[in-house]
Amino acid sequence: MNLSRFRTTLLVLLLVIPVFAKEEKFSKAGPVQLTLDGNKWAEKTLKKMSLEEKIGQMIQVRTFADFLNVDSDAYKLIRDQITKYHLGSILLTVRIVDGGLVKDLPYEAAAITNLLQKESKLPLLVAADFERGLSMRLNETAGFPAAMAFGATFNPAFEERFAAITAQESRAIGVHWNYYPVADVNINPKNPIINTRSFGEDPEQVATMVEAYIKGSREYGMLSTAKHFPGHGDTATDSHLGVAMVSGDQQRLESVELPPFEKAVNAGVDAVMVAHVTIPALEPDANKVATISHKIVTDLLKDKLHFQGLVVTDALEMHGLTRLYPENSPGSAGRAAVDAVKAGSDLVELPSDLDGTFNGLLQAVRSGEIAQKQIDASVLKILRAKASLGLHKARLVDMDQVPRIVSRPENMDFAQQVTDAAITLVRDNGQVLPLASTATAAGTGAQPGAYRSAGATSPIVAVVIVDDMRSEYGRVFQTELRRRARGTKVYVVDGNIAGGMTAEILEAAKQAQKVVVAAYVVPTAAKQTVVNGQVTNTVGLNDATGALMQQLLDAAGPKMVAIAMGNPYLAMNFPDVQTYICTYANSATSERSAVKLLFGEMQLKGKLPVSLPGIADRGFGLELKPEELRLAVAPQKATQGAAQIQ
Repeated sequence: MNLSRFRTTLLVLLLVIPVFAKEEKFSKAGPVQLTLDGNKWAEKTLKKMSLEEKIGQMIQVRTFADFLNVDSDAYKLIRDQITKYHLGSILLTVRIVDGGLVKDLPYEAAAITNLLQKESKLPLLVAADFERGLSMRLNETAGFPAAMAFGATFNPAFEERFAAITAQESRAIGVHWNYYPVADVNINPKNPIINTRSFGEDPEQVATMVEAYIKGSREYGMLSTAKHFPGHGDTATDSHLGVAMVSGDQQRLESVELPPFEKAVNAGVDAVMVAHVTIPALEPDANKVATISHKIVTDLLKDKLHFQGLVVTDALEMHGLTRLYPENSPGSAGRAAVDAVKAGSDLVELPSDLDGTFNGLLQAVRSGEIAQKQIDASVLKILRAKASLGLHKARLVDMDQVPRIVSRPENMDFAQQVTDAAITLVRDNGQVLPLASTATAAGTGAQPGAYRSAGATSPIVAVVIVDDMRSEYGRVFQTELRRRARGTKVYVVDGNIAGGMTAEILEAAKQAQKVVVAAYVVPTAAKQTVVNGQVTNTVGLNDATGALMQQLLDAAGPKMVAIAMGNPYLAMNFPDVQTYICTYANSATSERSAVKLLFGEMQLKGKLPVSLPGIADRGFGLELKPEELRLAVAPQKATQGAAQIQ
């Protein structure tokens, strides 16, 4: 090689090398596993940290998945919180406007996690409430149903695959930690906040589903969280609004509430979230919810159940905790955080006052109220969790991979498969199902239903009951219904207009051949409504919509089918319902499944994972093929066969 060519080659190398040197390393998900290298990084990092940095690692604040300009006040706020308080974790969520979630898109979520990771000295642990997968917060993603729908399939393999999908998609957008699975056993039909978020009322089944989720989640690189310890399934109060109590004795707790958490610990769950509930059998002090009870967090969870993972509080801003501290009192937020850490928590979630919480914990350590070694132990857990995800090597996600991993067609199809398998026909008087399809493929693009009634021209009247007319609920249901039965008249009502619409709806129902009522009632945080003239928190219908439902049953009962698009216990308030369907969820996929059942297009496999006192027992469900729909049993036989659980 001559000198001129050598110089040219050297110049090219000098120009190219920096390009490769600056190439970003992207986080790649693999099984959750702490390697020797990762553990060494965690221990070495801990030794270099100041007390302020350690305290910051134990605090988690929320951030939103929506687009933010880096010079905007909103972005500067979260950026400054991360840097000033040395935060170690953020909860990615979406905004609530007029009581409804304003969902964002996967690209936006991935972009904001990347931006914030660059602002942080240490890698951030990004958490999310993806109980129903990414669709719980983000649009254009697979519409998985609530946990109770998975319970209705009695198929843990579904839950494990769902966990794997959620993990893969979450890691693609920079989320590492899911606050799921729900290990609560819903034995209280009036529970306003757990309800369909639970897999069911049987501790063994709940434990099996919890175990399946943990396995699938960890295998594909996502931390899992069993919640709400030591059990929130037997409460009648929403802990977002007030102090809830679990009144069971020690024996009941050990046989019902605790088994799913024991199974979770044995399955290697990464974290346990502690609830803001009082439990007299475990903590006699009425002023101590589980979150701030050393007896529950340390003596029970850590010592007796031998849990060594991350202990995280439920949101500290919830009224179930804040009501125990003087409102607007200086230092109350810090006092709550101190009490939670003293009880044994490693991470405090969503404090109502970030500065008060940070300084409260700082002063508690400096004064000796909290031992330095306890802080070191908690922070080491957090650092090890980050290392087990590979975040010490790479913290950013590859934006080019988002459209390749998120919302794969096969995942979208699987979500529909789950809701189809879950939907349960609880009662059928043989006079309503299947509905007759009046649509034709030509001109509508619709597929005709499995059955047609020759010459049937009488209209179908559908009443869609929602909490808020502005919500998206019921839209897919209406579209699918009209595709199959042109001329169907649909009324959408909420509590504000139900009373004024009742006369018109009842007249239409009397004239109709068949009546369909779809009631969208799901557990909603801090929801309050009017029942029997009193403002309360419930997962049922309010006075106006409840009255409409009863009048429809009185006027059109034999030709009416009621669909619980969420809360399966709805029928307990309307025991005369003759044809009753449960979907356990209000997802678009659940809406499609409901319409498919109405028109006899699917085989029924779903079984009740909970008992409906006076209606049907756990495990009941009509296993019918489409051609058998006309031969469905009468409602009075629904309580038979409850023991037919396979």
